[in-house]
Amino acid sequence: MTQTEINPSDISEEILNSYETVIGLEVHCQLLTESKLFASDRNLFGTEPNTNIGPLTLALPGTLPKVNKKAVEYAVRIGLACDCSISRRTIFDRKNYFYPDLPKGYQISQDKKPICENGGVTIATKGTDGKLVEKLIRFHHIHLEEDAGKSVHDGSETETLLDYNRAGTPLVEMVSEPDLRSADETGAFVTEIRRLVRYLGISDGNMEEGSLRCDVNVSIRKKGDTELGVKVEVKNMNSIRNMMRAITFETKRQISLLESGGRIQQQTRMFDVETGNTYGMRMKETMNDYRYFPDPDLSPIIISDEWLESIRSAMPALPKELRKKFTDIYGIPAYDALVLTDTKEIADYFEEVCAKTTLYKSASNWLMGPVKSYLNEHDGDILLFPVKPADLAALIELSESGLVSNSVATQKIFPVMLAEHGKSPKEIAVSNNWLQNSNTNELETLVDEVIASMPDKVAAYQKGKKGLLGLFVGEIMKKSNGTADPKLVNQLLAKKL
Repeated sequence: MTQTEINPSDISEEILNSYETVIGLEVHCQLLTESKLFASDRNLFGTEPNTNIGPLTLALPGTLPKVNKKAVEYAVRIGLACDCSISRRTIFDRKNYFYPDLPKGYQISQDKKPICENGGVTIATKGTDGKLVEKLIRFHHIHLEEDAGKSVHDGSETETLLDYNRAGTPLVEMVSEPDLRSADETGAFVTEIRRLVRYLGISDGNMEEGSLRCDVNVSIRKKGDTELGVKVEVKNMNSIRNMMRAITFETKRQISLLESGGRIQQQTRMFDVETGNTYGMRMKETMNDYRYFPDPDLSPIIISDEWLESIRSAMPALPKELRKKFTDIYGIPAYDALVLTDTKEIADYFEEVCAKTTLYKSASNWLMGPVKSYLNEHDGDILLFPVKPADLAALIELSESGLVSNSVATQKIFPVMLAEHGKSPKEIAVSNNWLQNSNTNELETLVDEVIASMPDKVAAYQKGKKGLLGLFVGEIMKKSNGTADPKLVNQLLAKKL
């Protein structure tokens, strides 16, 4: 049968579970330098086509490349973050292929001696018991290279437009070992890489703009086999969700093909977002097709001890370090630490709150609850969040001390703090008469009134319907405008009833 005749959806769960998926990634990450990797042209997304170009980008005769030092430092930075070995002497190579979006007819890349080797990233996924399971995904290497231009079809079936703005943009390509075993693991891996490059400040990691792109190598083998199967490369995945969809489909397609007696071809495939299917584009190139050789116009890069140490000393705290700090110092659960280190800005905000209160778990709950809900509704930028960390800490202290109830804190005071800046949580509570009432005499009067107004419910409670206690508490809270101390109310009710 041909590949187009296979229906992957017909494969049974039993057969699917008898195979293992093996996945390796090539993650291309554009670097946030002001200029390109070998030219002074601007490195800027979103400008008019063919405006960030110059003689070298267009490969005009007589032009010579010069390495962008900042791009080299950024590559070393990601290498250090991933525990890679940093090559002290590294060179650039020419990778020869002929596409219209590559003006020179070759791409300047690294083959024989990449700038970073080995290392890896630890991912966390949920196990079958719901607990987080950590796994190290190794890197083969990380290398520097220039990006190609962009072909724009613009709906035409006969013409292709070329935008060379992106040509020469500095990239790091991060090549993993085939350590990934599922779409979920792969999603967690790319998420962690995106988180890392944002923490390091070397890339915005925006997949929708193409500054982070993935080529996914997928193969299958029978469970228990050690030999790798024939891999298929799915190119230019520009969202984590679509990448996971492509892996799921490609796994089923390959299993269906083998189960029906077919043979998997080593090829490059594309992903159709509408159908969720992959389709063949071309047969996969081999290393010999590119005819790599050292670029004669570029000298080797020597990374001295002093230069390496200066890069290392400027490194920020990384997610894995912060997660350990949050669990060890602040005593919050591992899951909380994972959520709170999702972005550097959230982690920084949490630490600022913790500098003003020792109620660390409550601070974590607030950030993962009301604060996160607000951010989800307002573009998710904590830098624009209207409540200062010190004010949130004060609200947490106010609630945990019993001066206001949790519901008043979350449903009344917090919305006012979001809308009206400048007032402290206690000022808001006092001015609105929201401080919790712990006056026994006043509360006893309210309890008596509620009990007197519901004789039938009192009789039912006394006959054994103890669940009605919540009804009485609710009525008292209404009468007190939410200010009654729930603990004291429960004690008074239990005594009276």
